Amino acid sequence: MNNILLTLLIGIFAGVIDIAPMIKMKLDKYACISAFIFYFTMPFIIFNLDILNNIWWIKGGIICFILELPVLVLVAKEDKKGMIPIAIMSIVLGTLIGVVGHYLSLM
Repeated sequence: MNNILLTLLIGIFAGVIDIAPMIKMKLDKYACISAFIFYFTMPFIIFNLDILNNIWWIKGGIICFILELPVLVLVAKEDKKGMIPIAIMSIVLGTLIGVVGHYLSLM
């Protein structure tokens, strides 16, 4: 299967996983769209960034968390309790993206 198509599928899957609880909680549609786009593009960044290759199993989680920091600052302004679930989801989904990419030889 083409690497770009596989990366797109991983991004779609990660985006859907992230926005499913958001839709259930009836959050703002722009927040859901923003989260989906973030996780849709994240596999492209994780798979093509050539750092932390010696710790491939956590590379995705670290990169995803670092790129999520500006969102955490914005969320902290409105809802301090929302920061922790966002940070945890970022680390978990980023790690899953990285691990899947490693085992599918996309990294």
